[in-house]
Amino acid sequence: MASKLSGILAAAKAENRAALIGYLPAGFPSVDGGVRAVNALVEGGCDVVEVGLPHSDPVLDGPTIQTADDIALRAGVRIKDVLRTVQEVAGAHPGAAVLVMTYWNPVERYGTARFAADLAAAGGAGCILPDLPVEESEEWRKAADEHGLDTVFVVAPSSKDKRLAEVTAAGSGFVYAAAVMGVTGSRAQVGDLAEDLVARTRATTDLPVCVGLGVSTADQAAQVAGFADGVIVGSAFVQRILDADGDEQAALAAVRTLAGELAEGVRRR
Repeated sequence: MASKLSGILAAAKAENRAALIGYLPAGFPSVDGGVRAVNALVEGGCDVVEVGLPHSDPVLDGPTIQTADDIALRAGVRIKDVLRTVQEVAGAHPGAAVLVMTYWNPVERYGTARFAADLAAAGGAGCILPDLPVEESEEWRKAADEHGLDTVFVVAPSSKDKRLAEVTAAGSGFVYAAAVMGVTGSRAQVGDLAEDLVARTRATTDLPVCVGLGVSTADQAAQVAGFADGVIVGSAFVQRILDADGDEQAALAAVRTLAGELAEGVRRR
């Protein structure tokens, strides 16, 4: 049986468009505010949302997401708040897939089997684990499979073809292709490396390949949607909330508006 995430990505493909995947960390700007912000992503047009588990040393994230993580951590966000965010968004939007994006260390500390069980119970569709090597992922993947969760791994332009095949064979749901070398953040150009990476990744798998790191405008979303199965946007949404400077209604409106523009972009590839 196809997973919820696979079904949503297949539905977007059937509409001859890329899926729109939005990211925001839980607990930002507050736990309740974060729930409302992730809901706004879906209301604006995201097919899939990634709820970030804030981390004190987010090695793959640039300054924008680091700032949001720091705000959430200083306010005392916990894994239970991340799971509550998943539960509330999944409950409010049964047509969307809700993923958790997290570094491996917090999951390991929480307990691999326990995290998989609790994420599934909250209505989560899967997990993106950017720093978990596939060679060390068997325990997690077994727990995830038991609960019907997808495991999304990240590939980069530096990944050799043999490595791409190893990563895609272990993952499910989709493959997260990092468009650029470096950390997350909005960029003026998305980068030419992404299209080549998608082509090389597709040669190893039937999984959808979704591109993230750098997309912030409808035109960029349309560009990436021309060669990828999904467009992932995170820092641009975080920046809209930071720019609102504590005005929650303005932040939610800005997030919704940007999601709508990006949703239009992925439909005109």
